[in-house]
Amino acid sequence: MSRTEYYDDPEAPEPNSLVVAASAVVTDGRGRILLQRRRDNDLWSLPGGGMEMTDSLPGTAVREVKEETGLDVEITKLIGIYTDPRHVIAYSDGEVRRQFNVCFTARVVGGQLSISDESTELHFVHPEEIATLPMHHTQQLRIRHFLEHRERPYLG
Repeated sequence: MSRTEYYDDPEAPEPNSLVVAASAVVTDGRGRILLQRRRDNDLWSLPGGGMEMTDSLPGTAVREVKEETGLDVEITKLIGIYTDPRHVIAYSDGEVRRQFNVCFTARVVGGQLSISDESTELHFVHPEEIATLPMHHTQQLRIRHFLEHRERPYLG
């Protein structure tokens, strides 16, 4: 299934679902950030995904990181809450999603880096290289907020 992301686009389709999701900025000991190249749109992003009925939000981030990267992580901090209604994601199956994402920081506690069926590449990337990667600006915003070492989480 493919997806197209829209932002503040009058041509974007009308959302027909609202999904609560969590993502995580996972770093290594050298300050690099774990990114995945998504199979559904070929863009780089933080690992993350939709919350299930049995999940907590931090638990969603932990589960999604494991599913998408093979790594076991521990949540360490809240980066922010991202609820911009101008961001719409349209899937080839007809779902048009307005996403509510909570982004955390996390540290690796185990596992082994491995590509899932949702991604084509996984890499720990130096922060200064991120601007050169094809990435939706909403992902870049979360990473920028992480790199700013904000005293308080982003609420928006």
